Amino acid sequence: MASNPRIRKAVFPVAGLGTRFLPATKTVPKEMLPIVDKPLIQYAVDEAIEAGCDTLIFVTNRYKHAVADYFDKAYELEQKLEKSGKYEQLDLIRNILPPHVRAVFVTQAEALGLGHAVLCAKAIVGDEPFAVLLPDDLIWNRGDDGALKQMADAAEATGASVIAVQDVPHEQTASYGIVATDAFAGRSARIRAIVEKPKPEVAPSNLAVVGRYVLDGRIFDLLERTTPGAGGEIQLTDAIATLLAEKTVHAYRFKGTRFDCGTHLGLIEATIRYALDHETLSDAARGMMKNALSELGVVDLD
Repeated sequence: MASNPRIRKAVFPVAGLGTRFLPATKTVPKEMLPIVDKPLIQYAVDEAIEAGCDTLIFVTNRYKHAVADYFDKAYELEQKLEKSGKYEQLDLIRNILPPHVRAVFVTQAEALGLGHAVLCAKAIVGDEPFAVLLPDDLIWNRGDDGALKQMADAAEATGASVIAVQDVPHEQTASYGIVATDAFAGRSARIRAIVEKPKPEVAPSNLAVVGRYVLDGRIFDLLERTTPGAGGEIQLTDAIATLLAEKTVHAYRFKGTRFDCGTHLGLIEATIRYALDHETLSDAARGMMKNALSELGVVDLD
């Protein structure tokens, strides 16, 4: 049996302004954009809870209240639903978080990068291993464990930090943190180097870091000493690069399909996939899509 600690805390950096989705995100945080019937943040939270996390730390800014409101109780709405006998809807809003799970909100005073956002959670996480989830990266699974649970199991078994990776087209390396690894054994490989957004001609591979991390608590001390890097921000990638010299960090090719919901097309693709997989909406969604494609002159619909 593994003797390494299991992650219990998860950090969600949600302080970004979501300017790609303006004007929608003028008042609605991008993490609250819906995929069928749940906001993006709920999918990430459900994934963390499945992995065993019971303390959820949301790093937000002082202007964004919608995420905190979503996880708070809505007394007036609950009373109205109860009075109307709408118990199914009442159950949905009362059980957004299980009773054993707590939500903690931390303010990132300045937008100084992902590394700084993670560092804002230090006082709550302490020195234990923890998860970081970026809600923009929605990872869909059918019948398999969620991506973070897969990673948490691997971290518990080995004692190493674990970072989710995905092969991307070589010309897209400048949009990601890129890793160089040893040979993979199954889904894992030891990371030897990590670089933030390298140009294709100097990228060490096309293996890109995506928005799931299981990190050793040592990362906080390293983040405190990390100077601003790419984009003038404190990069989590730079601190991980320093961590490699001290501790083992594994790249992990998770089972599942990732949707980049930080882009319009990714959000649309995720909505289509989840609609087609929805237990009550799938048939109707498939019919609507066939009709729409037929109207556009697409002949082969099967």
